[in-house]
Amino acid sequence: MAELVFFSGTMDCGKSTLALQLDHNHAAAGRGGVLYTRQDRAGAEVLSSRLGLQRHAEEVDDGTDFWDDVVRRRLRGERIDYLVCDEAQFYRPEQVEQLAQLVDEMGIDVYAFGITADFRTRLFPGSARLVELADRVEVLQVPALCWCGARATHNARTVGGTMVVEGDQVVVGDTGAAAEVGYEVLCRRHHMRRMTHAAARATTQQPDTLPFEVS
Repeated sequence: MAELVFFSGTMDCGKSTLALQLDHNHAAAGRGGVLYTRQDRAGAEVLSSRLGLQRHAEEVDDGTDFWDDVVRRRLRGERIDYLVCDEAQFYRPEQVEQLAQLVDEMGIDVYAFGITADFRTRLFPGSARLVELADRVEVLQVPALCWCGARATHNARTVGGTMVVEGDQVVVGDTGAAAEVGYEVLCRRHHMRRMTHAAARATTQQPDTLPFEVS
């Protein structure tokens, strides 16, 4: 039976790397598939990982209809056994429903990869619909780490080096320290405190610092 599987996690947990590995394994087994992505860090029509791996992928936008695209490909004689859909948090809920329809009506496996919640700790619409419809939701087992060493569970956005919790849900940025709009993964405690790595260094706070003085 075909499945709709949602692989979820924070930034830096290896989602895109796994997406590329999964595509490689299925292609090596003789299956035909299509890679999709949206707003990848490397630019349009690219699925890339932070390890430096990348492949050409079909760019998704608000007008993309997955059902129509797969039908057109099959009419051209392409073999489509599976889809790998990266950055799925940016997909519209209706597009996620199209993916589910492809699983149910055409027997195509769909593997979606994405962040669950945004920098405000609110669900992305695409991710929320995937959680609602997926046959399985897999949390990636390679944990991203907060600067304190704890497992990172939240994505933080910084503007000019300062963490923000308001603004548009989707803003393209980078994970580099010098980026004007940047992103960083934090544990819940430090996300709630708005304590990024840079803020911690500025206050010389360490992970085991007690919130009171000991004489």
